[in-house]
Amino acid sequence: MSAARPSGPFREGDRVQLTGPKGRLHTVTLRADGELHTHHGVLRHADLIGQPDGSVVTNSSGHDYLALRPLLRDFAMSMPRGAAIVYPKDAAQIVMQADIFPGAVVVEAGVGSGALSLALLRAIGAEGTLTSFERREDFAEVARANVETFFGETPDTWQVVVGDLATELGAHHAAGSVDRVVLDMLAPWECIEAVAEALTPGGVVICYIATATQLSRVAEFLRGTGLFTEPEASETMVRGWHVEGLAVRPDHRMVAHTGFLLTARRLAPGAVPPEVRRRASKSSYGDEDVELWTPGAVGDREITDKNLRKRVREAQKAAGGARVAAASRDAEQASQ
Repeated sequence: MSAARPSGPFREGDRVQLTGPKGRLHTVTLRADGELHTHHGVLRHADLIGQPDGSVVTNSSGHDYLALRPLLRDFAMSMPRGAAIVYPKDAAQIVMQADIFPGAVVVEAGVGSGALSLALLRAIGAEGTLTSFERREDFAEVARANVETFFGETPDTWQVVVGDLATELGAHHAAGSVDRVVLDMLAPWECIEAVAEALTPGGVVICYIATATQLSRVAEFLRGTGLFTEPEASETMVRGWHVEGLAVRPDHRMVAHTGFLLTARRLAPGAVPPEVRRRASKSSYGDEDVELWTPGAVGDREITDKNLRKRVREAQKAAGGARVAAASRDAEQASQ
């Protein structure tokens, strides 16, 4: 993966975040002949190319726009989506709770639109590896394009496998060779046996789960295997604050529940963990409860084929711009 810093003057192909009148945000990919049209006027991309990061430019109507390269959190929130993303607040918790470290061997499923993949790739550094499993090729295409757009290339440390982790993990990673596994799917319990086989003793599995019914099911499944430590569940809520002079108060809106995180660690072969709490009996849920954990019941929402094709085109267009910017950067470095 390129070690180039996201800095320096804006180049053609760069993604730029523009903050205009009243704080309205626009994210554009710079083109020599490109223009941003709003009801406040027209801003030519050529006025931005060559300017340093953090510049202020004026459009045709005299309105000022602040131009900055998007941070990872900004990029993740504005990039084309094939599937719902893992929000930055949750991605940060996943990196910390799962202890994603430089050089780690990490597996994730599914890749969705690639937002979490970006955070994981940053965390594992140049010596680690990330294998991302995704059942849908169209989602994988969006994720590949988004990752290439952000990094300017497809990292050597990343492999995308279109398939089911439950059946294909063993073909890509030997038993006991994986440090961390991140599961972002409707039914993570379907993959736990394969995960237990691949994880090294002491390795971490972390599940990103949307609903309380899913949380209950996967926690009971982990306990039932006898192969993991007692699972720990949490959720993260972020509330912004308005700070202006003495007017200091919480914002009226906040990012509250997006999902639960459930973590557990792989036990050594043959180890029996001490019981730390009363466990639910087998009668705590039955077949009728399992019906509540079907994809439709837990909120699986399908994106239309037409909308998804549009998202794929948007992501691939942005990736093409990133390749142009990377080529320009490499040419500059070669001439120095």
